[in-house]
Amino acid sequence: MNAPVTSPPRAMPALVTPFDRDEAIDLDAHRSNITAMSERGARGVVLAGSTGEGPYLDRGERAALVQVAADEQPEMTLVCGIQAETTRDASRQTAECEHADLVLVVTPTTLVRGRVGAVEQFYLDVADQSPVPVLLYSVPSVTAWELPTASVRRLATHDNIVGMKDSGGDPTRIAELHDVIDDGFFMYAGASQALAESSRAGAWGAITASGNYAIADVSLAARGDDQAQRRLGELAGIVERHGIAGTKYAAHVSGLDAGIARRPVMPLAKSAREEIATAVRAAGLASSQ
Repeated sequence: MNAPVTSPPRAMPALVTPFDRDEAIDLDAHRSNITAMSERGARGVVLAGSTGEGPYLDRGERAALVQVAADEQPEMTLVCGIQAETTRDASRQTAECEHADLVLVVTPTTLVRGRVGAVEQFYLDVADQSPVPVLLYSVPSVTAWELPTASVRRLATHDNIVGMKDSGGDPTRIAELHDVIDDGFFMYAGASQALAESSRAGAWGAITASGNYAIADVSLAARGDDQAQRRLGELAGIVERHGIAGTKYAAHVSGLDAGIARRPVMPLAKSAREEIATAVRAAGLASSQ
């Protein structure tokens, strides 16, 4: 059995998905990365999220990622990302995540961006069908739309919607939902630059790409540690300029087997790799291997 969701981990990496040179998932590398994150102190991970290139995964690949992680670290909390534009596809994806503890569901936007009623109904339908509890996921840098706090408040009344990841980077949105959070709604901050402030606004914890290479500082910043927040902000600011490929390279420098990214994500230029490697080393997070 995986860890219970009654008290999920405060800090979780949005784990990278390692692809080999043929852009197939390297499940041995994934297994190694799960173990490495456990050894670094992570009690949970998000699989197939935005950083895990979830929108680029094929049928069956979510299930494979979850199964390998569950086999390798049975006590670890596993969250599986869902990126679907239809309720039908969301249902298929959540079925692949039946052995996870939670699903993290991105707001659909292709034809319903800004249509609040349609988006709310999407979440209600997904929550009705999901075999595991649901976390809402607002990530405006990807979807170009932010799930309104009024929608969050309404959706939080559904028994199978238990929390949210908010990657907009505005802690005042979290503060606006203090009453929902007080009722046991797990709010995760997703912007590495605002974890400490989000914690003070009421966030339960953090789910970030930076957790791949700086999970200790993510954990501290998510508890309101300003020194850790400054360190994390400086490093993540450099890495995140280079998108998913930057995160994967920083993860590689830190000792994960990150593999390549699936196209259309492009490889980093040499100058970008050098910039990231220098920053990770300066932070004392580079692998000695």
